[in-house]
Amino acid sequence: MALVAAPALAQGNAPPAPYAYRQLDDPAQEAAAQELMETLRCLKCQSQSIADSDAPMAGDMRHQVRIRIAAGEQPEEVRAWLMQRYGDYVSYAPVVSARTWPLFALPVVFLLTIAAVLWRRFGKGKA
Repeated sequence: MALVAAPALAQGNAPPAPYAYRQLDDPAQEAAAQELMETLRCLKCQSQSIADSDAPMAGDMRHQVRIRIAAGEQPEEVRAWLMQRYGDYVSYAPVVSARTWPLFALPVVFLLTIAAVLWRRFGKGKA
C-alpha cells in the first residue's frame, strides 16, 4: 500500500522549481518575464496571476516563463506555448477566434437590440 501512495506523497514534497521565486540576472529579461506573468492566470487560484499566486503550479509556470525568456524566446511565444499547453483560459488577454467571436459580438448585438426597442417605444413623436 505504501508503494502505491509514494508517488502522491512525493509530489507534495517536491521542492519548488529554481526560477519559481528567483529572478533572472538580466533586468530587461526579468522585466519582460514579470510583465508576461502579470497577464497569465493561475489555473489553481483562478483569480490571481501567476506573479501573485503562491500555488505550486503557479511557481512551476513562473519557472517556465523565466527559463524560456532567458533562452531568448519572445513573451508572445511563451504565451502561445502556455496557451497550447494549458488552454486559452490561462491568458487574461482573450483571443478572438472562430470559437470565441460570439462572446465579443453578443454584447454589441444586445446593446443594439435595446437601443432599437427604446427608439421604437420612445423615439417616435406622438402625432
